[in-house]
Amino acid sequence: MVDFHRGGYIRLLHPELIVEFLVPERGHGTDQPMRLPQLKVNAQALRFLNLLADSTITATLEGIQVRMPHPAAFALHKLLIAPRRQGRTGKQAKDLDAAVAVLEALRAHGEIKSVREHFASMPPRWQARIRQQLYARQELRDWLELLRGEMRAHNRKDAAWPM
Repeated sequence: MVDFHRGGYIRLLHPELIVEFLVPERGHGTDQPMRLPQLKVNAQALRFLNLLADSTITATLEGIQVRMPHPAAFALHKLLIAPRRQGRTGKQAKDLDAAVAVLEALRAHGEIKSVREHFASMPPRWQARIRQQLYARQELRDWLELLRGEMRAHNRKDAAWPM
């Protein structure tokens, strides 16, 4: 079933799957859908999309190989986009809850190093935004220290850690 989102975006819906068409948001961004004439769909522009596309994993689900964002990249992306959801507190809370759930699952599976590596590869401004989100959520504050250790390992100045 095709779903026409009120913002003009198109999604494909199935009882077990939703397919959304996303493109990287560039420049100042827009709330308008981006036309993809070759696919005959309208896509939603999403900031920091390259973070998800540049770090993927492959999983087999019911015999079908699926490429998806690495969980560490997904969690960090959620922390980056949450503050951009101003005026949409439901979406912002959902993004932050997803980040918490994925980060805790990664910790439970001994994958803290992958979160550190993804974080260390990001531009300093992105790192600062993520640190602000980690500090804002009590249950995530210990991640500040976990990531700080990674920064020390890369010989970066602690001056970048105001919190």
